[in-house]
Amino acid sequence: MTPPTAIDPRIEALVTELIGRVADKWTMLILEVLAENGTLRFSRLAEAIGGISQKMLTQTLRAMERDGLVNRTVYPVVPPKVEYRLTDLGFTLGAAFCGVWVWASENLSQVEEARSAFDQRV
Repeated sequence: MTPPTAIDPRIEALVTELIGRVADKWTMLILEVLAENGTLRFSRLAEAIGGISQKMLTQTLRAMERDGLVNRTVYPVVPPKVEYRLTDLGFTLGAAFCGVWVWASENLSQVEEARSAFDQRV
């Protein structure tokens, strides 16, 4: 492991930001929906996610676009047509966190047992 003094502060800042971003459930859900469906219009993306406000979807997509995780394409038509799709970076970030799904699948019963035991004690 690299000694802490040798870590590039820019990398450390990026990791901290990305952990915060993927810890946000909306980012993970957007990554998942776009990975499964490809390019989607804003309204179809909102429908596929469910429960997300227009404001939160807009904010999350803008942050993801800024980080290079999604591409936003605006078509000059009336009414406006806006589509989103994952970039290669977005796909690789989603793949990096696929391990969480594997872990959850492999450990679901243990987590449920631990929660049940805890709840009975409390």
